[in-house]
Amino acid sequence: MTHKISLTRYLVEQQRDHGHIPSQLRLLLEVVARCCKTISHAVNKGDLGDVMGTATSENVQGEVQKKLDIIANDVLIEANEWGGHLAAMASEEMEGIHVVPNRYPQGEYLLLFDPLDGSSNIDINVSIGTIFSVLKKPEGEGVSEKDFLQKGSQQVAAGYCVYGPQTTLVLTVGDGVAMFTLDREQGSFILTDENVRIPEDTKEFAINMSNMRHWDEPVKRYIDECLAGKTGARKKDFNMRWIASMVAEVHRILSRGGVFLYPWDKREPEKAGKLRLMYEANPMAWLVEQAGGVATNGKQRILDIQPKALHERVSVILGAKNEVERVTGYHTA
Repeated sequence: MTHKISLTRYLVEQQRDHGHIPSQLRLLLEVVARCCKTISHAVNKGDLGDVMGTATSENVQGEVQKKLDIIANDVLIEANEWGGHLAAMASEEMEGIHVVPNRYPQGEYLLLFDPLDGSSNIDINVSIGTIFSVLKKPEGEGVSEKDFLQKGSQQVAAGYCVYGPQTTLVLTVGDGVAMFTLDREQGSFILTDENVRIPEDTKEFAINMSNMRHWDEPVKRYIDECLAGKTGARKKDFNMRWIASMVAEVHRILSRGGVFLYPWDKREPEKAGKLRLMYEANPMAWLVEQAGGVATNGKQRILDIQPKALHERVSVILGAKNEVERVTGYHTA
């Protein structure tokens, strides 16, 4: 690109020239981006900033929290509650919703986030990230948990920020996927890729192979075909990747293609899956679809699932169109 386009300019053009977003949503996304910069600085300090290791608490999922989980959650709450753009927020780290206090003006949007995805990678310096999703608040007085239970297809913005060798913000407002890289000298996110596209075919898959014995038959069938390579039914060799951070997995797929699977398994058969529908699956599914990919739970489009609970879990298969449709077809055959 001959001219550097900042995130602010990109959002202004999305609002003014293309009419994709209203001004209040633009301002909200700028606040979220500033939060990501703050979290990025904390992550980069590592041991120098006393942010490493576990805290003495568990989140609503019963998972031991990392210090950075709590820091990232607090950053997002504190920065977003007073701007007048939001009515309420929901986080993977909190049991209930956080309604904007009465002392601040209430806006027309709802923000959901996983403040720090891939927490198990914090202490080993592997990529982690923040995932966010924005919904329009239904009309009516007040706000309740029920207002958040909207299908993923009703999102008005979604994205993530990956904290790796570079800090990269990936965003959709329903007009394709754009990537922004943090320029630390300028202190701003600069557009580095737009109209991101996922190739329909791939030779790369990501799944946690240690759970193989717990998988359902359709997933076993698909992975066995991949592992058989040129000697098997697929007649081509596949490579496997696994980072244990959904942000990093999806970023790889958006950058060079692939397919990611985190399926239902027999360890907890009463649960539909492991990943959270509202905080992880919905925003990532929309990003993938906006880039020409497909995202399902093995049986239906993720964005068509009607949520029943704030912390609902779901099986996830997303990425290259032809691969996702193949493994989904094995589930529905």
